[in-house]
Amino acid sequence: MYAIGEANFSEHGANRLGASALMQGLADGYFVLPYTIGNYLSKDIRTGPISTESIEFEEAEAKVKSEIDHFINNKGTKPVDYFHKRLGKIMWNKCGMARNEKELNEAIEEISALRDEFYKDVRVPGNANEFNEELAKAGRVADFLELGELFAKDALVREESAGGHFREEYQTAEGEAQRRKEFQFVSAWEYKGAPKDAELHKEELVYENIEVKERSYK
Repeated sequence: MYAIGEANFSEHGANRLGASALMQGLADGYFVLPYTIGNYLSKDIRTGPISTESIEFEEAEAKVKSEIDHFINNKGTKPVDYFHKRLGKIMWNKCGMARNEKELNEAIEEISALRDEFYKDVRVPGNANEFNEELAKAGRVADFLELGELFAKDALVREESAGGHFREEYQTAEGEAQRRKEFQFVSAWEYKGAPKDAELHKEELVYENIEVKERSYK
């Protein structure tokens, strides 16, 4: 994850995603990113071929092959798009910009059940040894189902409002985002096999030169 635009105040922190923030995102994406990330990655690009002679690579390769075999040989009844649309509806209705504890818990349960149904009843036509867009789509939706549940879990854990994350239970009397000091950290979830088992790692943020405040138009 590269914090190209995220470090810009217009897109991060207490600012919600209004018109100016969206325009700033376009500017960063079109004009800043092409001139920065290339130089940052240039040394990695010149490293040459990376060896695949490792246990980690073999495990990852075996997992991918197993999933491909499952999708091709599964005798399901529903296309990939069926599950993609259902996931989108859950995310839109219960994990949008405004979230609350009740609906986030519901989203986690519904996505988990949908993922189980996906692996049992998805049907992917064709085979693995041809250009197969439905197979590629199945792999992406499998990732979306995992990420969607983790997305809802992360939103549930973060009991405050900040930026594009607005918890309905945490807002000021004026309807603005209510920040909480105990959530002044950056974090990452460690993969443990299933979203429900993911482990949260935190790094506290220390502000030495500024005072953290909630946004106010007064």
